[in-house]
Amino acid sequence: MSIFIGGAWPYANGSLHLGHISSLLPGDILAKYYRLQGEDVLYVSGSDCNGTPIAIRAKQEGISPKEVTDRYHKEFQDCFVKLGFTYDCYTRTDDEHHHKIVQDIFWDLLKKGLIYTKSVEQTYCGTCEQFLPDRYVEGICPHCGEPARGDQCDYCSAILDPVDLLNKTCKLCGTSPSIRNTEHFYFSLSSFQSELEQYCMKANSQKTWRDNAIQLTKRYLDEGLQDRAVSRDLPIGVSVPVKGYEEKKIYVWIEAVSGYYSASKQWANETGLDDSSFWSEQTKTYYVHGKDNIPFHTIIWPAILMGLGSNALPQYIVSNEYVTVEKKKLSTSRNWAVWMPDILEKYHPDSIRYFLTINAPENRDADFSWREFIYRHNSELLGAYGNFVHRTLKFIEKCCDGIIPDGELDPIMWEQLLQIYNVVGKQIEAGHFKAALAEVFNIIRAANKFFDDEQPWKQFHENKSSCKNTLFTCAVIIANLAQLLSPFLPFSSGEVQEILRLTNLSWKPIQIDGGLQIKEVSPLFERIDVKRIDEELEQLAKQAN
Repeated sequence: MSIFIGGAWPYANGSLHLGHISSLLPGDILAKYYRLQGEDVLYVSGSDCNGTPIAIRAKQEGISPKEVTDRYHKEFQDCFVKLGFTYDCYTRTDDEHHHKIVQDIFWDLLKKGLIYTKSVEQTYCGTCEQFLPDRYVEGICPHCGEPARGDQCDYCSAILDPVDLLNKTCKLCGTSPSIRNTEHFYFSLSSFQSELEQYCMKANSQKTWRDNAIQLTKRYLDEGLQDRAVSRDLPIGVSVPVKGYEEKKIYVWIEAVSGYYSASKQWANETGLDDSSFWSEQTKTYYVHGKDNIPFHTIIWPAILMGLGSNALPQYIVSNEYVTVEKKKLSTSRNWAVWMPDILEKYHPDSIRYFLTINAPENRDADFSWREFIYRHNSELLGAYGNFVHRTLKFIEKCCDGIIPDGELDPIMWEQLLQIYNVVGKQIEAGHFKAALAEVFNIIRAANKFFDDEQPWKQFHENKSSCKNTLFTCAVIIANLAQLLSPFLPFSSGEVQEILRLTNLSWKPIQIDGGLQIKEVSPLFERIDVKRIDEELEQLAKQAN
């Protein structure tokens, strides 16, 4: 089976924070899991390098937009490597290849009559002497009355036109913009209303979308889809490939989602492999992102694919809710955030992956607190998992000369291992990562209880045969944990695999042979001093001032 996984494209005008990684991490878990299953996986994403915010930042710093995007693209790549992400292709939207693919998609839709021109009203700032990108118009949402920007309301999730905002101001200079006529290209989104309704109904019946995606998409469809502009007067981006309109740029909402297809084509070009199997009706597709990106993956991108005649529509929508920090809404403008370059410098990447999975905002917002992060590391990663692995292997190292003894496998523990792969696998495939990881930790707790109940330190002196059975069973459990946890905790799993000399991992119960000489054992995790909690809270408050 072909598995396509598309991770949302982070915007390259600032560092990644925990909220970004929380919404992107499920994609890497899926890719690792399906590779263990032996499936054909293509996992893609990239840095969003177009748009006015980048141009503004470049102007403020006195550098070129490319210097800004180069800096953050490299930083993103470094963070993903340190976190163990395994993209098959991680690219960028200012790449010439991406521009050409997006222009080809634009032309295809234009030739089919799905893109057309019309004169429209658009906000214009006389002080800045430019038409304003949607995100640079701020005001009051006409639907809910809350503060909003011109493209979308974060409070009620309405997709907006900046012209409709109340009390409009220019984000760049604070003055009130005027309304002027200009000509733009529009995508006939309304013509896909019926097809998208059927598509959403199918997803609802098959339970392949998160509830937030179903509810939000239904709301848009019930309100009736409106045609949307696909061009804007922007400083940088993909030029409209129509004579006389070259100064206009293809709007980000159609350009960025097309990156999934351009990244797939780039992967094919770089590897010499065929990517067509990832764009067929038989492909199992996952799109992984935060809830603010839902309509772009459940309405916009499916409509584009329908317009292109593609049947590889998004099947699984993995749309996380938001992450708060210490019970407060994450805010990059107020610097109330935990930045990835900082946390990766100080903490084990598996600790970050573990907490963001076991505390994932799958159905509701989830809070990141330093107290919870450090205590869960100490009690669960170190105290439960790390402790079981370390005390078992250290016992074998000390009392058995580092050789796993020949013994009989405990039938009850083995039965649990036989069942757990299917249980965890189904949870992962359905997008329930928190529940999947919790199931593995149930096995870890059962394994610790088994070790405590059997008391191998006593058996070693009183019943050598029982001691061998206990240690052999625990070694088999550890080998299976190295497989079960590898999609979630790749670094510590890799250490265990090396100690036990495991190769050719797969997603099925593994047996090991007695008599195996294990490699030198060291702790998988170190205890984090709880004093760090106050230090981190102090740093968070200090940076936000």
